[in-house]
This record gives sequence, structure tokens and C-alpha cells, in this order.
Amino acid sequence: MAINSRMTKVLHIITRLDMGGSAQNTLQTCLHLDHDRYRVALAHGLSHESGMTADEEQTVADGIRAATDRGVEIFEIPSLVRRVHPWLDLKTFFALLALLWKEKPTIVHTHTSKAGILGRLAAWLTRVPIIVQTPHGHVFYGHFGPTMARFFLGLEKLAAKFTDTIVALTRGEYDDYLRYKVADPEKLVTIHSGVDIERFSNVRVDPVLKRRELGLESDSALVGTIGWLLPIKGPQYLLRAMAAIWQQENSSGLVFVGKGDMEAELKAEAHSLGVADRVHFLGWREDIPEIMPLFDIFVLPSMNEGMGRVLVEAMAAGKPVVASRAGGIPDLVQQGGNGLLVAAGSEAELADAIGQLLSDPERAQSLGRQGKSDCQRFGMEAMVAKIDRLYTDLLGNRKRSDFH
Repeated sequence: MAINSRMTKVLHIITRLDMGGSAQNTLQTCLHLDHDRYRVALAHGLSHESGMTADEEQTVADGIRAATDRGVEIFEIPSLVRRVHPWLDLKTFFALLALLWKEKPTIVHTHTSKAGILGRLAAWLTRVPIIVQTPHGHVFYGHFGPTMARFFLGLEKLAAKFTDTIVALTRGEYDDYLRYKVADPEKLVTIHSGVDIERFSNVRVDPVLKRRELGLESDSALVGTIGWLLPIKGPQYLLRAMAAIWQQENSSGLVFVGKGDMEAELKAEAHSLGVADRVHFLGWREDIPEIMPLFDIFVLPSMNEGMGRVLVEAMAAGKPVVASRAGGIPDLVQQGGNGLLVAAGSEAELADAIGQLLSDPERAQSLGRQGKSDCQRFGMEAMVAKIDRLYTDLLGNRKRSDFH
């Protein structure tokens, strides 16, 4: 018998709410689902591991407040942390069991690896009718050493047995789940992460004043990246690629927007390479839509990436992109169409691609124009509509729609 979808309770579970793509995607999903059809709830950890600044915490708090104003029920689980911690993980598991027994949701939708494992197991044991998982990028390679990667792969294969649907953000991620034999095709769908395109496509900013405010060169070309300064994001390769470019020309600057464990290491390497005066570390910023227009080229040198929402933001701003041929990135970046793709971890290829666009501004602008057109299919409305359709199909016990 089909489950009535009228005011169906959906509980989302995620490890941490911070300024990362997975957290923002989850929060926006909760905000934009049809609240006349779904009673939406969100369970999350306290995000201490993110090391957020006061401004970041305020932005996240504003997002949570907007969700509660829309009627989203929020449940904090202090023990739900990102790292593996046996005692806290056990405590989280029992907290989730208690929450699910009490709330009795029809759909549990888990997000990211850690919350996905614990949340799905708790949902299965409490007989939740429908269990959905969005990994937001898997951890089968790039994040850990071989032993830990195999451990997580084994857990994902086990959890997939009691998961109704796994939502891949890109076709590349979808294919990896098949290649690693995590789940059968009938359990997999592809739904791109939604981005607020308007927030980046129609920005009015005085570039001269903004550069002056940020302490950036007033007239040089700027190569920029935005994201966590972590090994998986590959910022070290971008720094070294630019150092190679600067051996041939010295008129461009490099901008890192974001923070992370590698910040001190990157600053030290910039000094040792003798290029510290050309590299700018802006930290985490709230005014990303005003900073993106300052870049002549946007670069994402990640070693693995679920999708790379920031690429959509860059394209919405009309920026040409250079990115790694890794994870789900090729779903967004078409070689020679809206950007250039390079091998992950290749400083030489990265330097060559960036150098091509720096020396050919007309080509760079052409790629940017194409990206501005291509990004429209990654809007927030498209994502939420597909999630709604997925829920409707699962609730109706009908054959799943084609999301590929």
C-alpha cells in the first residue's frame, strides 16, 4: 500500500552545519521543500571541528533561524562529530535511535559519510519506511590512506543494503558507486547540488574600490580560488603552478579565499618560493559574490570533489574556470567549452592551462560567457524539484524516475 505523501515527515541528518557545500546544500533543501506537503526536520552536530569564526557562526545561525521560521524542526546532537570517535559515535547512534523512535519520520535523508552510516543504521533499526543518502562526494579515494578508504568503502557497501536511494551529485560520482560495487543501478540517482545563481550572476560592485578594500593589486590579472585550505582541495598545486607562471611573467596575482589546516603551510611555502608578495590569503568571507567578479580566472585544483558548487558560482559570475579532472567536476566543466580540465595533482598541466588563459583574454572571456549560459541547469529550483519527485516516487512505490 502506498504511503500518503500529504504532510509527510522528512528528517534530514548531517554531521555539521558550517559554510561548506554539503551543509549549505542540506540547509537549502530543508528551506525550499514544499512545506505544504512535507513536515521537515533537521538533525545536526555542533560543528566545533569547523573552527568557524564569529562571522561564520552568525551566518550559520541566520540560516538555521530562517529554517525555523519556515517551520523546520531543528535537533542538535552534540556528540555527532565528523572524525571517527568510537565513544562519541556510539553515543550519537543511541541519540539517533531515540530521536527516530520519538519523531517517527516517513523519510530519513542522511548526508555525508559519517552521518550517513550512523543515520541509516538507526533508521533501519527503527523501521523508517524510506531511507535516502546523499554522500556529497564519497571518500573512496583522495581523503584517506588505502586502509581507511577500504574501511569506509566496506561500511558504505553494508549501509547500501538498507538504503532505498543513494543520491549522487554528478554522473562521475554515480559511476564511482557502480565501479566500486557499492550499490546496484536501481538504487542510484543523480541530482546536482542546487546553487543560488542569481546571487552571483547580477552583482553590482566597483572592482577598483573592492580591490582596494581587500588589499589586492589595482591593475593586475587575478587568479582566484575559494574553498577549504585542505590537502583534498589541492591548494599547494595551485601555488606551485603560479610560481612556475611567475618565472615567465610577473603581472598576475593569486588569491586564496577560505581557511583550513594548510594555511600556515601555504604561507610558508609562498615565502620560501619568493612569491609571498603576489599571494593573498583573504580567509573566510561573507562577500563572495562581490569577490568573484574580481577574478580573471577561477581555479579549483581538487584531488576529489563531489560536485564543486563553487564552480557553478564562478560560471554564474561569467568566469572562465580551470579545474581538476576529478570526481564530479567534469559534469560541470566541459573542456574548451566553459573551461579547461587538467589532471589532478599536476602542477605542470595547471600552470599550462592558467597560462593559456592569462595570455589570451579573449578566449578566457569566451569560456566565461559559455559558463554563464551552462550554469542555469544547476539552480536551486531544479534541485528541489528533483528531490521532491524522488520522494514522491518512493512514497508511491512507483518505478523511480530517470534522474540521469
